[in-house]
Amino acid sequence: MGFLSNLFGGQSTSNLKSIIEEGAFLVDVRTPAEFAEGNVKGSVNIPLDVISNQIKKFKGKKNIVVFCRSGNRSGQAKVILENNGIQHVTNGGTWNDVNNFVGN
Repeated sequence: MGFLSNLFGGQSTSNLKSIIEEGAFLVDVRTPAEFAEGNVKGSVNIPLDVISNQIKKFKGKKNIVVFCRSGNRSGQAKVILENNGIQHVTNGGTWNDVNNFVGN
């Protein structure tokens, strides 16, 4: 259980909602093709396979929410970011989960 809660963040939905409402940096780690099919308003697409080359885009952000199709790639992205010294990273799970909390 410890590994999974670390991987998937263990965030409650109320925490996720408040983080998003406070203006978190929303990062969709799916492929550009997946992102083009539908995405969260105001999110940026930084695919998982290039996250480690894009660390500078995450520096200085108060809160970061990463998400994907199922929550798996965003869990990996969270670990990569934290291993590179980026703090306050939340795995938002699926892009649909995150989209539910973003004002349309």
